[in-house]
Amino acid sequence: MAGIKEIRTRIDSVQQTLKITNAMYLISSSKMRKARQQFNVVRPFFQKVTETISDILHHSPTMDHIYFDKRPNVPEHTVGYVVITGDKGLAGAYNHNVLRLTEERIAAASRPMLFLIGQVGRSYFAQRGVAADGEFLYTAQDPTYSRAEEICDTLIDLFRQGTLDEVYVVYTDMITPMRLETKVQQLLPLDPDTFAWQPRPGEEGVSQQKVTYVPDECQVLDHLVPDYVKGVLYGALVESFCSEQNARMMAMDSASTNAREMLKSLSLWYNRVRQAAITQEITEIVGGTQQQEQEVPQAPRRTLRRTVRFLADGSREEQGRNGQCN
Repeated sequence: MAGIKEIRTRIDSVQQTLKITNAMYLISSSKMRKARQQFNVVRPFFQKVTETISDILHHSPTMDHIYFDKRPNVPEHTVGYVVITGDKGLAGAYNHNVLRLTEERIAAASRPMLFLIGQVGRSYFAQRGVAADGEFLYTAQDPTYSRAEEICDTLIDLFRQGTLDEVYVVYTDMITPMRLETKVQQLLPLDPDTFAWQPRPGEEGVSQQKVTYVPDECQVLDHLVPDYVKGVLYGALVESFCSEQNARMMAMDSASTNAREMLKSLSLWYNRVRQAAITQEITEIVGGTQQQEQEVPQAPRRTLRRTVRFLADGSREEQGRNGQCN
């Protein structure tokens, strides 16, 4: 059985761990709210870009554009996967789900290319000997529009050059705080069917209203589509970041609950061992006292005998065993 000192050490260790898990829970909560606020600021711009692209496709259904080119004449498409993972663990199955889905998609692709965001993904594929075609550092823990713009510029250039025929992003979407879903979303080429046209106020019943774009539709799309792709990737970065923080919050909350239960058990164990030690000490003291009383003999009782004599002059004389007293 562990002694009092060992149990006390374990209690102190669990208390320190509980402080760390509580702090990580609060930090993750703060980071998630901050990322949500930043994305909500730019969301109206991306919604407007999406509406404009939908409007152009609706009024120019026969237009051909490079960003909508599915390249049917290419026998084997080169598929690029942008994989978003975290820079650290302690987030439950968040990173594992993304990496597992990525491996499934890579195995099904004939010519895959890998673009990694997050230290966990880089370490995972490096350990398995899978070379990455692109790495973007310091992005997973700080998703900003400027970093999403930098990544999209690289992907769009590769797509326009013909190096990439398809581009997908693998990320985690936070459906609800209790439900995280790993998704694969296509960035390029765009599918016209995904842009459902919504009539503007006053256009009900007018399906073929004449609209003029300056200088022309293709050049307008050349500027709008990159912004749309950047918005989609930025949204994926924010969703992944929020999902990671939410997963870490749940993991830390579970760890804190387990630490509190462990503290209760250790405290009960500590009190029992301490009480047993006190009882043992009292028993040893009482037993030692009784043993000492049995081993030490009792001293004999001494009786003083005295003799009293009256002298002729009337004085009194007392004589005992130890001497005489006048």
